[in-house]
Amino acid sequence: MMRDVLGIINNTKNDTYLKEITHKRSVASVPIGGRYRIVDFALSNMVNSGIRNVGILVQNKYASLMDHLRSGKEWDLDRKRDGLFILPPSPDYFTSVRKGDLENLYNNLSYISRSRQKYVIISGANIICNIDYTDALKFHEDMNADITIIYHQCPTTTDYSQCTVMEISDESRVTRMEFSPVNAKTDNLSMEMYIIERELLIDIIDECTSRGDYDFIKDAIIKNVDKLNIYGYLYSSYVARINSIQSYYKHNMDLLNPIIWKQLFSNPGLIYTKVKDQAPVKYMEHSEVKNALVANGCVIEGKVENSILFRGVQIHKGAHIKNSIIMEKCVIDENVMLENVILDKEVHITKGKKLIGVQEYPVILEKKAVI
Repeated sequence: MMRDVLGIINNTKNDTYLKEITHKRSVASVPIGGRYRIVDFALSNMVNSGIRNVGILVQNKYASLMDHLRSGKEWDLDRKRDGLFILPPSPDYFTSVRKGDLENLYNNLSYISRSRQKYVIISGANIICNIDYTDALKFHEDMNADITIIYHQCPTTTDYSQCTVMEISDESRVTRMEFSPVNAKTDNLSMEMYIIERELLIDIIDECTSRGDYDFIKDAIIKNVDKLNIYGYLYSSYVARINSIQSYYKHNMDLLNPIIWKQLFSNPGLIYTKVKDQAPVKYMEHSEVKNALVANGCVIEGKVENSILFRGVQIHKGAHIKNSIIMEKCVIDENVMLENVILDKEVHITKGKKLIGVQEYPVILEKKAVI
């Protein structure tokens, strides 16, 4: 059944909320969890569900994403038929004003039209979860829905910026939707995952762009709540929404909880990523490591606690890393103290430095910075 589904990952949203982390990369290629990228979750979810045709909409800063994905081999998408496709913006993008993500879908209508699949599943690029779409597609068919929106429930104290909040009837029908509300009346949040028939999607894209509407959520979905049969499918397992530096920091720290780690990386399927062959972690004589995720290639002489170390990080003697995220190939010299800090790739912290943030506002250093 799932082989009759086309997967589209929408990586065209505004990424300024992640500040230094997305200075040279898009949201989809942001590192997370020691050796993964955010796109690994959306892509693995589709592949594990049986989808074999996946397109990724990109807008800008996608060199890092293409380097990570390569041919799609790690996700079994290096195929002669179907496979993995990068869907770029229109050729005149850099000489015109960007209107919205529907513009990207419109400019790639030929890819959607040529696809053999009956259904389309569209997924955002900033949602982290481990979902099998099989039951959601069955729900979509059973309800005879035009559009099915996969959603989860959050406390009403959640920050709803950049979120779509939905009111849902007892029959699972979506009756009202609001984007980025100040005062939400419900705790039903869209996971930016939509199931729709391919032909209906083509019609909606054509109709919206013909009248000058270019925002997928606001124009293609919310404006059609009263016109189409739109249903909500509840997903009840762990969901991480990366829509701020604070949420990025929090959800990385969540991965230190074994229960959450298992929910995200084991059930219902494995999360795949780009393979890099490196030596195992080397723990030196005086090293001390507590409650940490440490990727291969690291060399640790100092103390690490409640932190995440990506591949190839060097922690020298006397250094103390606490409650921090240290990305690939960072070097931490002797007697450095880091607490509540996010270091992008290849940052060098020289001898004796002390950087301390707070959990609500961690200190961030951009790629290749030297302190």
